[in-house]
Amino acid sequence: MKRKVVSTLAVLLCFCMLGACGKEEATVEYVQPEIETIPTVEETKDEEPAQEEHVRKEDELPAGMYFSELTHLPIDESLKDQRPIAAMVDNEKTALDHFGINDADIVYEIMNSTQNDRITRLMVIMKDWGKIEQLGSIRSTRPTNILLAAEYNAVLCHDGGPFYIDAYFSKEVFKDHFSGIFSRVDNGKAREFTEYIMPGDLDKAFKNSKFSTTYTEYYPGEHFKFAPKADPITFESEENAKACTFIDLPFKHNGSELKYNESDKKYYYSEYGAPHKDGKTGEVLCFDNVIIQRCTFSQLDDHGYLIYNVIDSGKEGFYCTNGKCIPITWAKGGEDNSLTRFYDMNGEEIEINTGKTYITLIPSDSWDQLVIN
Repeated sequence: MKRKVVSTLAVLLCFCMLGACGKEEATVEYVQPEIETIPTVEETKDEEPAQEEHVRKEDELPAGMYFSELTHLPIDESLKDQRPIAAMVDNEKTALDHFGINDADIVYEIMNSTQNDRITRLMVIMKDWGKIEQLGSIRSTRPTNILLAAEYNAVLCHDGGPFYIDAYFSKEVFKDHFSGIFSRVDNGKAREFTEYIMPGDLDKAFKNSKFSTTYTEYYPGEHFKFAPKADPITFESEENAKACTFIDLPFKHNGSELKYNESDKKYYYSEYGAPHKDGKTGEVLCFDNVIIQRCTFSQLDDHGYLIYNVIDSGKEGFYCTNGKCIPITWAKGGEDNSLTRFYDMNGEEIEINTGKTYITLIPSDSWDQLVIN
C-alpha cells in the first residue's frame, strides 16, 4: 500500500513538472524575420519614373543617294565605289590664295619641314573629284602623306618630292599616284606655285594610267564612325569635355588658328593673321570636326625632311566639335594601309559628327604650346 502511494505521488509530480515546462516554452517570443517585398504597380505609381533610354534619331537618305564614308553627308549613289584623291597643297604664304580646298571632305595640316619655322603643308581628301574647277596649288609630298593617303585608298596627287618617297611608291599598296602632270596656270608667280588640278585633268590622268577609279583590294574600310546629323554629338553629359571655341596651333610659320562660330556650329580656319578664303568664291574654310594628334617624328637629314611616326598607339590627342572637346588617344597598326583609330578615355572608339573634318599632327616637342580654350 505504501508503494502504491509513492508511485502515485511520483506520477503526479512528473505531470506537474511537465506542466511547468510547457508553460515556460509557451512564454518564448518568436520574432518573424523581415522579408523584402517587391512593390506592386499600385504602390509605385507616385514614385519618380525611371529615366528613359535615349533613342537615337536617324538621318533620312534621299532617293538615288548614299551617305559618304568621308562625311556622312548624302552624295550621289554613282560615287559609292569611287576612290577619293589626296592632293598635296602648298601652304606657303606666296602660294595663297588657295583654290578649291573648301570642297574637300577632309583636310590634313602637317609640318612639312623642320626648317623655315616648321612650315606646314595641306593634304586634302576629296571624294567627288569630278566637280573640281581648280584645286591647289599642287606641291611635293612626303612619306607621312603617302601613309595617310593609303588609309583612304586615295590616289595621291603631288609634284614630286625627296627621294625618300621612292621606296614607298615601289610598294603595290602605295603605287597609285599622279605627279607633276597637272595644268599650269599663269598667276604671275614663280613656276613652283602655278600647278593646279583643273577640269579634265584627273579624267585624263586615270585614262592614261592603269590605276582604278574605284576602290581596290587595298581599301581598308570606312575610316570614321559617324553620329547622325539629326542627333549630333554635343558632349552634354561627358565629364571630360571642356569648352573649345578657340584653337591656337603651334605652327609658328603660318600661325594656324581655328575659331568656333556658334551660329552655324563650325570651326573657321585662319593663317598668316587672316581668315583663309577661297581664291574664287571668297568663302572661309571651315569644319564640323577637329582632330588633333600628338605625334613624334624622325628627322631624315639636315635639310629638314622628316617622317611622322604615325604607326604608334596610346598617343594623346583631342576631338573638338560643337564648341567642346574631349581628350582622346589614337592608334595605327603596323600594316601599310591600316586605319588610324581614335578612342575616348574609356577605350571606346569615338563617333564624330556629320560634316567636314580637319586633322592635324602636332609634334610632341611642341605639344605644350597647343592652346585650346
